[in-house]
Amino acid sequence: MTEQKKKYISVGIDDFSELINENYYFIDKSLLIKEILDSKAKVTLLPRPRRFGKTLNMSMLQCFFEKTNPTKPRRQLFNGLKIEQFADCMEHQGKYPVIWLTFKDVKMDAWGLCYEKLCETIGVEFNRHFGAIKAVLSELELQRVQSIIAGTASQAMYENALLNLSVYLERAYKAKVMILIDEYDAPIHAAYLKSYYQEVISFMRGFLGAGLKGNSALSLSVMTGILRVAKESIFSGINHLEVRTFLQQDYSDKFGFLEADVTDMLKFFGLTNSINDVRCWYDGYQSGPHKVYNPWSIINLVKNRGEYQAYWVNTSDNALIKDLLKRCTPEMKEEFEVLIMGGKVTKPIQENIIMPDIEKNDEVLWNFLIFSGYLTFENYRLEERTWFAELQIPNEEVVAVYETSFKNWFLDDVGMRDYTRMLESLITGEMEPFQDHFMKFTRETLSTFDIRGDEPERFYHALVLGMFGSLSKTHDIRSNRESGYGRYDVMLIPKDRLKPGIIIEFKKVNIKRKETLQTAAQNALRGLKNSIKLGISFLGKESLVLVG
Repeated sequence: MTEQKKKYISVGIDDFSELINENYYFIDKSLLIKEILDSKAKVTLLPRPRRFGKTLNMSMLQCFFEKTNPTKPRRQLFNGLKIEQFADCMEHQGKYPVIWLTFKDVKMDAWGLCYEKLCETIGVEFNRHFGAIKAVLSELELQRVQSIIAGTASQAMYENALLNLSVYLERAYKAKVMILIDEYDAPIHAAYLKSYYQEVISFMRGFLGAGLKGNSALSLSVMTGILRVAKESIFSGINHLEVRTFLQQDYSDKFGFLEADVTDMLKFFGLTNSINDVRCWYDGYQSGPHKVYNPWSIINLVKNRGEYQAYWVNTSDNALIKDLLKRCTPEMKEEFEVLIMGGKVTKPIQENIIMPDIEKNDEVLWNFLIFSGYLTFENYRLEERTWFAELQIPNEEVVAVYETSFKNWFLDDVGMRDYTRMLESLITGEMEPFQDHFMKFTRETLSTFDIRGDEPERFYHALVLGMFGSLSKTHDIRSNRESGYGRYDVMLIPKDRLKPGIIIEFKKVNIKRKETLQTAAQNALRGLKNSIKLGISFLGKESLVLVG
């Protein structure tokens, strides 16, 4: 019996040639190449959540297709991989000039910096090909290429750069060009957060439109990102674009790890983790007909010898998610409570997303959360002319995102110590300290953003989720939105039955009925029986807690 060759585990290595040459453990996704060739699509967009292997797959495509110096062949990188079984596919290996761009690091605070980074990224790719194309350039073309590399070209020249580089490469190699663009929408997400969205959209529309629409030098193009940004925003006129999200069967097993991949990997590295526990933590993403695991989390799980952590959650500050969740309506926050408790909500599915619409339309936000990996779906079906699915949180790791986000709503202005004391006093039944902490908390943390007109219920919905989300391991939470305007009932049931249960009723002060904080809180207590009863009234930033 031959000894199993030692392999290393890679964390953050997304260069395919390095992964293979340095003997890192590799889960074979090489049939992505066959699927792309078989599709005959001119331009393919493959949106997937972050850290789902997009950049590594794109690096693999570059290594496969790109025509290289004969002294540095890449054919051996594919020895033993699944794609090698298909002779018709292998005929394409090393036959094309390839434009390879990744925008994953173009996440700047202002448009000027973003534009500078975009130009730098484009200039680096021009410089990579300069030796091959300089002999076929006219004097004017040479000057333009040099200005692009130097960062002194006009914006119009940068917007036409993808098209022009394609033309130059076709001329130099006498072969059609492949264009690979990784994380095309990373600048768009940053722009939305930092308020320069229209500038980025305008540039990317011109840049991608010129390179992908009517480009006679183009063989095929593959792009990845997180979202399908609506065609009207950025892909206008690119009629041959084919988008394959994880709603479709195509490419559904090419991003993320299948369960067989995970069990093989755990076995190879001698880990004895229960697959049920691993599934609970990191599985649950629906991709076509498959359930897939988060690959970043599995790789880190193995790297850390089987220790369960929220690895994917900790790769980002989740600024966009936090910002978006703060903007959602009270009704949406109620539905999040259902999700955090392990339930499901049914929503219409739309693949095209216009970022500014997220602020205006909850349905767009639900879809953003699906495609960015913070929710998954099941029972995807067409009802009349609309597609629907049941949404749920995929696994324990992602639950941590919501718990952290909700908690942080309250920690932006008040320290962890006060927050912790407030929760501890609540669950131990020390109502006097809880009253003081809660009323202080609402005065100091209820921002003007949370109070819109006379509807501060937004904050109190968030408070329910934020306060109790972090208690879900020790308590069962039951809540019921009553038909009465402004009311919200909550029961906090301890799993340790020796500890007190809590019943809370929120009551908005009805000024028209001449209610005060005192009378509204007393009205909230009516009808509450057993356990510790709290009536909480609120008027703007002021609140009052009464114990029944």
